[in-house]
Amino acid sequence: MKKALLLAGVACIFSANANAMDMMKDIKPYIGLDYVYSHADYKDLERDPKKSYNSLAVNVGMWMTRYASLEAFFQQSDENKSFSGTIDHVKTKFYAYGLDAYGYMPLGCDGFNLLGTIGLANYNMKVKYTHHGSDDKQRMGYRFGIGAQYDFTENLAARVVGRYSFIGAKHLDNLMEVTAGLRYTF
Repeated sequence: MKKALLLAGVACIFSANANAMDMMKDIKPYIGLDYVYSHADYKDLERDPKKSYNSLAVNVGMWMTRYASLEAFFQQSDENKSFSGTIDHVKTKFYAYGLDAYGYMPLGCDGFNLLGTIGLANYNMKVKYTHHGSDDKQRMGYRFGIGAQYDFTENLAARVVGRYSFIGAKHLDNLMEVTAGLRYTF
């Protein structure tokens, strides 16, 4: 009887491991690089800076299933310089990092997917005035968007996403963004 229970326990362990291996085959890591165009909605600034930014975003993700992935990202904008009359200049830039969840819906065409995303990010906005000092604010915000992805091969894909990010910080209320980039799945 003890041998039968032992053999049954060993059989359960092996079957659980086999089942876990089946679930693990869908989990695949990927990396990506995006160009990001951002349009900022400012509030409460002494001088009105430029509202558009060009950024690069690097991301690392994990396919959890064929239709869902989690992605961590870091985004750094360029520095915008605005001139307010002849006295004061305003320089602004921001960086952000966070986590997004993606859901994919394959279309009838081979390789095309619609996607939706929702996530959280930490935004750091830097404002520097020529004669009035500087301000550096950090704030957690939420983001969501929709887009499309085309899979060239099993490993290489191109993606375009339109995204709204609500920050609600002292100077930066929200961002409207368009991203375009490539993903490589290992």
